[in-house]
Amino acid sequence: MSRERRRRRGGALLAGATLLAALGLSACGSSGDDTSTPTPSVTFTAGTTMARLHDAGKIIIGTKFDQNLFGLKNLSGQPEGFDVEISKIVTDALGIPRDKVSYVETVSANREPFIQQGRVDLVVATYTINDKRKKVVDFAGPYYVSGQSIMVSKNNTDITGKDTLAGKKVCSVSGSTPAENIRRVAPTAQLVLFDVYSKCADALKNGQVDAVTTDKGILLGLVDKDPDAFKVVGGTFTKEPYGIGLKKGDDAFRNFINDTLEAAYKDGRWEKAYTSTLGKVEPTVPTPPAVDRYTS
Repeated sequence: MSRERRRRRGGALLAGATLLAALGLSACGSSGDDTSTPTPSVTFTAGTTMARLHDAGKIIIGTKFDQNLFGLKNLSGQPEGFDVEISKIVTDALGIPRDKVSYVETVSANREPFIQQGRVDLVVATYTINDKRKKVVDFAGPYYVSGQSIMVSKNNTDITGKDTLAGKKVCSVSGSTPAENIRRVAPTAQLVLFDVYSKCADALKNGQVDAVTTDKGILLGLVDKDPDAFKVVGGTFTKEPYGIGLKKGDDAFRNFINDTLEAAYKDGRWEKAYTSTLGKVEPTVPTPPAVDRYTS
């Protein structure tokens, strides 16, 4: 090989390494790193959802706006948290600039309709994968596994877990898996339903209910906001695998997201998303869950 060819080849390898390094830095941005934009030169098969979104250069993500550590609207009007960081991993892989990602508030009851109606392209919103939901939407992931628990007032000594909820007023959210679960594990509890968990927290603080039940991570976020008012008791009594919701039957898009998640597990982006959000209250980093490449 001539000296000139070696020089050109070396320059090309250096440029490629620089590009990969830039991509890694962009993909690993924190919640406040919305000014960084992905720069990958990617191409997708024509006609796929990936090609449509990449060519449009924009995407709409459904997420929670009231759940500390997962999806909470900040002072600048943008949501931040673990779910938001997971969504950035996907949108970066699509080559969509961060400032072209639009977030729409989704509550537990409207996640499936928003996907079916095309109001959002994806939902990343503490969205438990279960067989009932898989009948109408598809899921990539899971990217995190939580478990249902109980939150009570800081000075409460009567409720210590699910077995002490008989006759108690227990708050959860309409359309959520935890609401369905509590009917089964504590059938004599009085279930009070709101549309968002922040209203449950307010009701608990005001003495309107005796406990709040949902996934432990969500409850820890509520405790983190008001540690003098609340505490979590009783451990967990379910497994809640969180997935990314998308339109039913879009197998190519689901495979792409699963591939993207697996890559993020290996290169540290998932761990960085966790430590910058949930890791603030649960510092031990869990092992990322294996994605479920189920067939419909």
